[in-house]
Amino acid sequence: MFSLHTLIPAAPVLSNIKPEDIPPPTPVIFPHCYLQVQDDNDDDQQQADSVPSGRARKPITKLLQSIVRPGDLSISHLEALGAHVIPDSTPEELIPDPSFIPDFAAWDALSSEEAHLKNESTRKRLNNGALSPGCQTYLDRKRELSIDNDAAFRTVRRLPAPKGQPQARLGNAYEFYRHLEMFTSYWDDTSKPVPPGPKPTDTDPKEKDEPKEAQYFRTSSGDKMPPDCRGGMLTSFLKLVAYDFGCNVSAPRVEPRLLITTNTASPRSRSSYFTSGCTFLFRSPTTREAARAGIVEGPLAAVSARHTISFTPDPSTNKESLLDLSRELISALITAQHRARENKTEKRIGEDAWWATKPRWGGGPGGPIGREIEAQSAKSTNDVILGDKDAPPPPSTPTPAPTTTTIPPSPFPVPAASSSSSPSPAPTTTTTTPSSSSSSSSSSSTTTASIPRRPYSSLSPTSSRSSTNPSSSSSSSSKRLKTKSSSSSKEGKKQNPIYDAYRRLQPPNPTWDKKAKYSAIGRVKSADYDDIFVISGLFHHISVVRVRVPNRLLQVLEGDLSELDKKGGGGRSWGKVEVRRSQWYDFFKEEERIGAVQLLWGVMAWLMREDKENQKEEEKKNGDVVMSG
Repeated sequence: MFSLHTLIPAAPVLSNIKPEDIPPPTPVIFPHCYLQVQDDNDDDQQQADSVPSGRARKPITKLLQSIVRPGDLSISHLEALGAHVIPDSTPEELIPDPSFIPDFAAWDALSSEEAHLKNESTRKRLNNGALSPGCQTYLDRKRELSIDNDAAFRTVRRLPAPKGQPQARLGNAYEFYRHLEMFTSYWDDTSKPVPPGPKPTDTDPKEKDEPKEAQYFRTSSGDKMPPDCRGGMLTSFLKLVAYDFGCNVSAPRVEPRLLITTNTASPRSRSSYFTSGCTFLFRSPTTREAARAGIVEGPLAAVSARHTISFTPDPSTNKESLLDLSRELISALITAQHRARENKTEKRIGEDAWWATKPRWGGGPGGPIGREIEAQSAKSTNDVILGDKDAPPPPSTPTPAPTTTTIPPSPFPVPAASSSSSPSPAPTTTTTTPSSSSSSSSSSSTTTASIPRRPYSSLSPTSSRSSTNPSSSSSSSSKRLKTKSSSSSKEGKKQNPIYDAYRRLQPPNPTWDKKAKYSAIGRVKSADYDDIFVISGLFHHISVVRVRVPNRLLQVLEGDLSELDKKGGGGRSWGKVEVRRSQWYDFFKEEERIGAVQLLWGVMAWLMREDKENQKEEEKKNGDVVMSG
């Protein structure tokens, strides 16, 4: 509540702003990339044979791996994938079973008392064991999103309401209006007929004496808006519906990657991936312990907020529209791969491969490299290798006693793994003592002389006791010797961390989240496809995309290619990838954001529906008997 974005300073008065200082508004042009493919009834072999001879026949995996940078993407890649785009779909066409869409027209006609009485009858059982929100919750969200933008912005800016008007109560939509108020600095409020701007007007002399209220208007263009603002807007709007269904939007702890493998049956199989900046909609756990541990279930859908605004009306010359559609497809395919991980274990790329298990220098134990070879080639301790940043600092030699002669060790330690190096001689100490001293005093003086004393050790009580007790002195000196030798051995092990990292052999880092329970929540088990929903955001608009991903396509991306897939050139064993998109809903307009809430409500009701087949299987496993009659 007290974040940085809520404390917005007041803008100057209109008379102090020059109109030429405000940049022009950013035009809102949506991407137009509507690809069409042949029907599924056509023979795939005829599709492959009908391809011109000049066209390269590559499998879809090799064709996708040929994309190195965004400029390499062309429409042929999406055609080979089989993308079939259907724009402006209705909610009944987007949701596989329209019966899960509530009768919002009947709910809108209910009064507050009638909604309170019928609320329990409109709630349904979900797959997490809880009940879905009813008509009363929907009317609360509708009332919160129906507040006028100016009144909501005054509450966010902590300004008092005008005289004679009550203060707007935002409720659960406070975060949404806070992000929407940030948008007003970069985008014009489309709910108003005329965009606000600094236009000097003639005022009466009486009005000049009255204090003027600060005016808020757009001061920058849309391309100057920070990228995180749009993602925060989508998340805050989606949470208005997802929270009541027991779900939440969270960023992935592991980078989302679309994994692609050429051919697992070939010894030259190659694996690569495409990254994405999308977030996911997960189902929250029902236990408190799992929630505190950060466990998530799903994912249910993907949330993709993109920041491209340079779309052109002509789709034939619009490269950005093709890239925007590709980003949505990558988010959908990544979500499909995550949902397909249910009841599976991760197999890391390069696991048990030769390049991750065998040394790269011929299979032997290896030898010295880099500065280690130069250290071995040193003929004596006087040889110094200048600029050796990998070698440890030379040990500090204490000031010897007058009766002690110490030979310092070599400043360049030789690795223990090398067999050709000769061990350096241990430091020797020669002590001269009077002949009249006894053997015990001689051994005691030899031990104490070989170890330098600490400063002012004679003033401490421990040193006086150690001097009177020879046994305690020898034991303490041996402890100091052990500590010194152990520290020197540790320094020898850590002397070349770069070389140790080079010698280490291991596959790449894992790509699965350890705290995520991957499951295909809301999927029709008897179908050979998975309906993936992508919540897409552009400009100050939101849209819902449903991508029907065949199971066969996921197998092909994992490297399981058939004879038709190996030929390439248009043959697809998975058929096509159907992409249905809803209209673009404007966040500034009241009726459109309510329509977006109704669409998201139907999507969540479909994904979180009660799985009766799975419930019957669990009852059979547990031995429960359902009594009827």
